Amino acid sequence: MATLLDMAQLFRSLHEPGTPLVLPNAWDGASARVVADAGARAIATTSAGVAWSLGHGDGDHLTREQALGALSRITAVVDVPVTADIERGYAADPAGVAETVRGVLAAGAVGINLEDTLRPVAEQAQRIAAAREAADDAGIPLFINARIDTHRLPPGDRSAWLGETLTRARAYGTAGADGIFVLGTPDAQTVRTLVDSQPLPVNVLAGPGALPVPELADAGAARVSAGSSIAEAAYGLVERAARELLTKGTTTSLEGGFDYADLNTLLLSRPAR
Repeated sequence: MATLLDMAQLFRSLHEPGTPLVLPNAWDGASARVVADAGARAIATTSAGVAWSLGHGDGDHLTREQALGALSRITAVVDVPVTADIERGYAADPAGVAETVRGVLAAGAVGINLEDTLRPVAEQAQRIAAAREAADDAGIPLFINARIDTHRLPPGDRSAWLGETLTRARAYGTAGADGIFVLGTPDAQTVRTLVDSQPLPVNVLAGPGALPVPELADAGAARVSAGSSIAEAAYGLVERAARELLTKGTTTSLEGGFDYADLNTLLLSRPAR
């Protein structure tokens, strides 16, 4: 049976520029099993999907305990590495981020996304360093994916936007990050610039409006994530099906769903992790 160290080393090895790790993000045990069964080499959580599944909005509205509980339920039912989106770390300070990281490792995950929400660079670097130290103390090479939220800057001079992204990427790498995650739908040249202008593997989004994976791979991306888009689509189906049934009395929206017996059989089996 693979140990947490084995999983961490495997997950780290999957980040190859030009041959990206593709992550269709999951939000609960069932979605994680479906994603793994589809052939995913690892499971990434979507913090938005996890929050929604628990009846909360996205944006740091979960407690650490709620987030770690959901993570534990996911790691328990898959036999591939799991990386957790921990939003801002469910903590007000670096010590709290370290405590969250210890909880992530105890839950059986081997990677995190940690977003900066445009904090001052030095402040976010301290939070990343605290996460790195906590993982190193546990003897696990946790993959710290530093999310850089410069997509939230107002439109205008895109060179300034890119410059700020690169400044943050370099600082976060020095602090102990292993990769950077830039939201939005950058074009291929922007991805190439991100790859060529700083040392960390680059994670970008897949989904509506984004480049397809082969083009992102050609641009040098090492990781491609669906983010919350699959969860959004799933809840969109709920909304359409509910309205159709309530207004028309029909269920055509439900055609093409997962077969009951197949899904139940998948979830009754338990992989050896």
